[in-house]
Amino acid sequence: MIGLRCPYCFRDEDRVVDSRTVDDGDAVRRRRECLACGRRFTTFEKVAEDTKIVVLKRRGARESFDREKVAQGMRAALKNRPFSDSEIDALAADVEEEIRSFKEEVTSQEIGQIVLRRLFEVDEVGYMRFASVYKGFERLQDFTEEASFVSPAVLEKREDDRDVGE
Repeated sequence: MIGLRCPYCFRDEDRVVDSRTVDDGDAVRRRRECLACGRRFTTFEKVAEDTKIVVLKRRGARESFDREKVAQGMRAALKNRPFSDSEIDALAADVEEEIRSFKEEVTSQEIGQIVLRRLFEVDEVGYMRFASVYKGFERLQDFTEEASFVSPAVLEKREDDRDVGE
């Protein structure tokens, strides 16, 4: 069996010393030892994303899906809220996974709706912030109308959570 090329002596004879999953199971980290020079090195294995998600913008342009754009929008909405960068990155990964599970081409509006739903599930303030930009709120009434929609649903969710905890 041929191994990976050693970055030190460039021979392709090695053995795997240790393997562990990383990135929530999306990749494998392997510690390898070169059989020729004895030095150790690390490799990462990840499934190649054969399917690129294409985003259809409002004006008809097409571009590749960028998870970081989703994460940036969520970071802005959740600024000064109790969420770490890794939690926000995980939310953005959830959005990408949901999109990937049902289509290869998605509209920017569909992405916005998925982000809104995920934010609604985790933080009503973040939801309102994102909704104000995404839906283009221009008047105070836009906020109050959205809040009147959100408030009953949030209260119902909290009551359901309390029932489960009892």
